[in-house]
Amino acid sequence: MAENDNVLSVRPESECRWDCASFGEVMLRFDPGVGRVRNARQFTVWEGGGEYNVARAMRKCWGKRATVATALPINDLGWLVEDFIMQGGVDMSHVVWREFDGLGRNTRVGLNFTEKGFGIRAALGAADRGHSAASQIRPGEINWEKLFGEEGVRWFHTGGIFAALAPNTSEAVIEAVEVARKYGTIISYDLNYRPSLWKSQGGKEGAQKINRNIAQYVDVMIGNEEDFTAWLGFEVEGLDEHISSIDPANFKKMIQTAVSEFPNFKVAATTLRNARTATFNDWSAIIWAGGEFYQSVMRENLEIYDRVGGGDGFASGLAFGFMEGLGPQAAVEYGAAHGALAMTTPGDTSMVNRKEVEAVMKGKGARVIR
Repeated sequence: MAENDNVLSVRPESECRWDCASFGEVMLRFDPGVGRVRNARQFTVWEGGGEYNVARAMRKCWGKRATVATALPINDLGWLVEDFIMQGGVDMSHVVWREFDGLGRNTRVGLNFTEKGFGIRAALGAADRGHSAASQIRPGEINWEKLFGEEGVRWFHTGGIFAALAPNTSEAVIEAVEVARKYGTIISYDLNYRPSLWKSQGGKEGAQKINRNIAQYVDVMIGNEEDFTAWLGFEVEGLDEHISSIDPANFKKMIQTAVSEFPNFKVAATTLRNARTATFNDWSAIIWAGGEFYQSVMRENLEIYDRVGGGDGFASGLAFGFMEGLGPQAAVEYGAAHGALAMTTPGDTSMVNRKEVEAVMKGKGARVIR
């Protein structure tokens, strides 16, 4: 297969109002800076969410048209999230706004307290997201026919964290991907298996049942070996859920099993990370596309400022590469370089632009830009 062959049939830009739409929860992240959550006296506040981060990067880094489907409460915290999203240039016409009872017992904004980690101290997250507005989204609340049918979307991104929040959110994801598939929208899904989120939904077995249902609609499946084994229930001889995330051979074995069961997977992708310390990681990525594997350059001892959002940065760069018809090798290189840069800035979302990503891809160093 030639590298520039189109693995994905992405709808033309002229047919669609949106290049990218995402579906998931947008939380407020409270960042204690160089300190720890347990000792903090002040925080910097950002917005973030695994699915939303991809749409925001699509707008701010890649210059594409993006919208987000989520839900927020009608109060000052909901309006704070709105202000962040608007600063990111992401459209909010598909946001559900919920009445607030004054206490937060009926609905609220999800909060995520995250410290960066340093050296041998790993990054740490403490979520406070119960009863959030987004976790209450049910089938029928968002007009998917309008989004995918009337307006048109080239690329739709959602993921396993949002699907895991409640039975109703997984049902809403299935509703969304069914309509997206009907209108020829490319569907990408980040597995992001989190055992704690599935405790109330039947644990690992519940996760596999729900997500295997979702997987049949997915064109681009993103996840590491642990995600594929625990989340989708694949068993490969010699591999288990605790295998290394830096060995591309493991991913290749897993994908050969996965695509035999889900032939709708046109692309499967994973980042390859070896966390030497919280501050220094080896970082690369590999994808399967059109029956072949493509791997990005390995960046050894990549210095990390804030690792949250690296995987989302990879997903958005990957989507951009395919959306532009640049071929699988370029797509994985764009994704890996953007993910690396996303981890050099604070917060969940990308603060870089296409020119900076391409400079890294060309091997330019970190000398002062004048």
